[in-house]
Amino acid sequence: MVSWMGRRSQRGVPTLQWPRPASRPVAVNRVELGDFTPDLAVYLGQAAYLQLALFESLARASAVAPSVRAREVTGHVAGSTLDRHRGLVAEIRRRGDDPTELMEPHVAAVDDFGRRIEGTDWSEAVLGAYVGAGLLNDVFVRLAAGLDGDPRDRIVRVLEAGDDQAVIVDELSRAIGDDPALASRLALWGRRLVGDTLLVARAAIDAAHVSADDERLEPVFTELIAAHTRRMDALGLTA
Repeated sequence: MVSWMGRRSQRGVPTLQWPRPASRPVAVNRVELGDFTPDLAVYLGQAAYLQLALFESLARASAVAPSVRAREVTGHVAGSTLDRHRGLVAEIRRRGDDPTELMEPHVAAVDDFGRRIEGTDWSEAVLGAYVGAGLLNDVFVRLAAGLDGDPRDRIVRVLEAGDDQAVIVDELSRAIGDDPALASRLALWGRRLVGDTLLVARAAIDAAHVSADDERLEPVFTELIAAHTRRMDALGLTA
């Protein structure tokens, strides 16, 4: 079962525990996420179920899209996400494993994450997919560096396929242009999303059953947050 890192707030929601700044410089060996890649079966089960959960979230968002165009875009992105899920399931079957059995241990944690990124309307749900899928794809591509050659290359191709990030930017930018007040609400929502998404990222690292020192991982997470900031910048939103 995936373990969720971080203490729980008074409302019972996991929160990240970032390392406290050291009082003096500390020599730290650089770590790559490939150093913490879990067993391939665990990796594939979690990655495949994450893509399925993101697809389901987008499918629900499509039903409340504000226009035919928005529904079409949401459906396009949902299709790309389902394709990634299917590609990962194909890799599971290539190993001779049962996809359901490999995904089952991750259901509770991923479903909890899915509920948190869904938002209250179409724009929040689509931003949730944009932030969640973008950041988590970054994480799983980096974790794939620790896999053997053939599976690694196929998995990376699956995760990097599709142009859904660009079409989300176009459609959300259009919505913000029509309603400038939406920008501040989505900026706040994006800041909340990144914390919840990084919890899933940390769970993926911890699935390796290796002690991942927060101080050594901090530069990696800083890079992931920088990529998130660039995605928000593309929408004209403050991360």
